[in-house]
Amino acid sequence: MAKKSAHVSETPATQFLRQHGVSFSEHVYDYVEHGGTAESSRQLGVAESEVIKTLVMQDERAQPLIVLMHGDKQVSTKNLARQIGAKSVEPCKPEVAQRHSGYQVGGTSPFGLKKPMPVYVEATALLLPRICINGGRRGYLVGIAPLVLTELLAATPVNCAL
Repeated sequence: MAKKSAHVSETPATQFLRQHGVSFSEHVYDYVEHGGTAESSRQLGVAESEVIKTLVMQDERAQPLIVLMHGDKQVSTKNLARQIGAKSVEPCKPEVAQRHSGYQVGGTSPFGLKKPMPVYVEATALLLPRICINGGRRGYLVGIAPLVLTELLAATPVNCAL
């Protein structure tokens, strides 16, 4: 069955990108529960390393932060904590992540967050010519230049991929 490239309604993420004059492409796929970036990259025909996942984590004081990581990599929380000056870092529980970001888990975007949080990006993601990152809803990615992450979100590059 052919996919409809129907107009995707605005999300806080796409509103944020448009307000800041960022050009982006829209990529809709069939969301699969627990399919992750392997599923989105397969459906969209994009290398999984170019699909950047948005992870909501917290430090030892329960202060939230965002980590942007290649889809085919994991975050070394020990290395991340060391680089950001925290004692420890751990993923937020889904309901806590949703409360901080304003997005449903599986549809979290680093753009248009409910509350401001520090953003960290795996440094090698910034070397890619283009990335796909969640556009604010499940089954919806936007294609952008990776420099948007540092220029618009003031994302701090880190080396914490496993």
